[in-house]
Amino acid sequence: MLKAISVFKSLLVLLITGTLSGQIAAAEKSWFETGAGLLDSFLGGKESSKENSGEVAELSTADVVDGLKEALRVGTKRVVGQLGQTDGFNTDQAIHIPLPSQLNTVKNVLDRVGMAGLMDDLETKLNRAAEAATPEAKALFLDAITDMSFEDAKRIYNGPDDAATLYLREKMAAPLGEAMRPLIENSLSEVGAVQAYDSAMGRYENIPFVPDVKADLTDHTVAKGMDGIFYYLAQEEAAIRKDPLKRSTELLRKVFGG
Repeated sequence: MLKAISVFKSLLVLLITGTLSGQIAAAEKSWFETGAGLLDSFLGGKESSKENSGEVAELSTADVVDGLKEALRVGTKRVVGQLGQTDGFNTDQAIHIPLPSQLNTVKNVLDRVGMAGLMDDLETKLNRAAEAATPEAKALFLDAITDMSFEDAKRIYNGPDDAATLYLREKMAAPLGEAMRPLIENSLSEVGAVQAYDSAMGRYENIPFVPDVKADLTDHTVAKGMDGIFYYLAQEEAAIRKDPLKRSTELLRKVFGG
């Protein structure tokens, strides 16, 4: 029976290789697909093929888990570098931080009296605060990645293209928000957002018959800043999975090819 199965597998391989175009390059395959047989052998899944036996001999379970962690570290550093610079948030429409919805009323009222620029200035400063605080979050991400267990790595491996991002968001949402709050508060003050808010609200409140409005700039900027970080981390993760050019370290190339 085992011999028959072996023969069937051989015929199946011949059929597949004869059907597929020889022009399909390994570089076009997902980095996870490339290592599928390898990691499955470590996780007790499918029997590894003879084609992977040499790779299995050369790589350890630790290599594979370290490769996943390395991918997350590389992705995090790229995202932080992108968002933690001037206009990293402000001119990027995908993650630009708008005014809190409560302040739309204030903006509309001030616009009618020729003072809309006050709120535009405040909106810019919210983005500047997120840009200033983002680099400080890098250490938090790297700590979470370091603490990733083998079971976490297995779940990420078997998950969708944003599995690692979902893992980090689940693990880090609360502590990251708590850690970023004082950073954002400090940044809001340093870039003049607090002063801009006080100035705009002072003008608004001097206009008769306007409704009371309150907004927490810190909570709003923390939430939107985290959304921006995770938005691009998911994109970076998907790119690293699919694009060999994104495998920029020796460990990534060793484990996932390229």
